[in-house]
Amino acid sequence: MQYIIMKYLITAGVVVLVSEFAKRSDKLGGLVAALPMVTVLTLIWLYVEQQPTSKIANHAYYTFWYVLPTLPMFLLFPYLLPKIGFVFTLISCVIFTILIFFLFALVVKQFGVDLL
Repeated sequence: MQYIIMKYLITAGVVVLVSEFAKRSDKLGGLVAALPMVTVLTLIWLYVEQQPTSKIANHAYYTFWYVLPTLPMFLLFPYLLPKIGFVFTLISCVIFTILIFFLFALVVKQFGVDLL
């Protein structure tokens, strides 16, 4: 139980760290948020929990493919925000990202990458 609490505290600390950097500097906050800290932490937790190397490698592999279709959202968000407000921008970006993801999954399936 202590181990899981430690995992929660460290992982939550990363999110707090990113938001604190973002409050002080847009560029620094963006840079720190762009670092794959959640993925790195997940890889560490999987390793510490003695998961098979194939599982750890698969996590990194699929993370790469799942990140790609989310990237356009980071251009759409600042474009929509001043036009339709935060809540509608967030909802629009989530829907857009889901659609892009499914289209992306169909395209990469033609190259042997199965994301669904």
